[in-house]
Amino acid sequence: MMKLKLCFILFLLIGFFGNSQIIRGVVLDAKTKAPVETAAIYFNNTTFGVITNNKGEFTIEYTKAIQSPLIISFLGYKKQLITNYRKNNRLTILLEENNEALGEVTVNANDGLTRKEKLRIFRREFLGSSRFGKSCKILNEDALIINYNKKESVLTAYSKVPLRITNKALQYNITYDLNSFILHFMPPNPNESIFNTKSVGFRGNSYYKNFKVFNKDKAIRNRRKAYAGSRLEFMRALYTQKFKEHKYEIYFKNTKVDPWESIDIEPKTNTEIKRVSLSQPLNIIFNNWEKSRITFIIPTISLDFYGNYTDVDKVLFSGVMGDQRVGELLPFDYGL
Repeated sequence: MMKLKLCFILFLLIGFFGNSQIIRGVVLDAKTKAPVETAAIYFNNTTFGVITNNKGEFTIEYTKAIQSPLIISFLGYKKQLITNYRKNNRLTILLEENNEALGEVTVNANDGLTRKEKLRIFRREFLGSSRFGKSCKILNEDALIINYNKKESVLTAYSKVPLRITNKALQYNITYDLNSFILHFMPPNPNESIFNTKSVGFRGNSYYKNFKVFNKDKAIRNRRKAYAGSRLEFMRALYTQKFKEHKYEIYFKNTKVDPWESIDIEPKTNTEIKRVSLSQPLNIIFNNWEKSRITFIIPTISLDFYGNYTDVDKVLFSGVMGDQRVGELLPFDYGL
């Protein structure tokens, strides 16, 4: 019996590691063909990442759970995104210089807000105001370009170089390459602050890494709390069609409904990916308390078992899930 059990465990391990794949490559300067040392190679919004050696070479391992683009980034060069890496496990990356990245930026100094005020608002809406958001710190805020359009009541931002963020609650060091941040304020009201948020959206590429001095118990406890009721957990529950098991109830307006009357899920042929369509916006109640709302602004998205989905900017969340910011977010490979 012991021998049979050991053989079974060995079979499982072989099967598990057999799902891993390796990409090897080299990163070179596009003009000189010189190797680019210490370039960052990572799968977007995951904990899978490496840097190149002194020959510009790298080796990175991934599993089928990883559906994110492969990002190649180095200061002073244009970032590259590769999506078809499964078809080619040996890559030669030619990075082009980005002469605009570190150039002078023209900023309207008389836009009605000081730099300090704009940073305070940006931190609140980018990192979040929850306990997890407040545990975050941006180490290189000088990389942020923030502008406020007083006439339109819109605050925009981007980063010249990737932001370096520490999240003490979740025990992550995060590299976030912020492409765009747009915050719309509510119309001014004489009795209220003019800086009440109407909507906020941001896009970028991120890489997560555990703290070197890692508090495992604290990380496990807080990451579980962040995962429960998150967009990531919801999308995984949607794929498996197990809302009830994950404490989700679905409502149309104020009436509890059968979710599968409004949500259509159809497996794609010969793949583990499913097509998902939503006929109407739905309200989501998590754990009998937290209320969110989901809306599709396109007919169909594609979704996999791990919670990765296409057209992320066309799937709109509001309420509690919509309020989740960088401080509450987890990498796509969390729990896998």
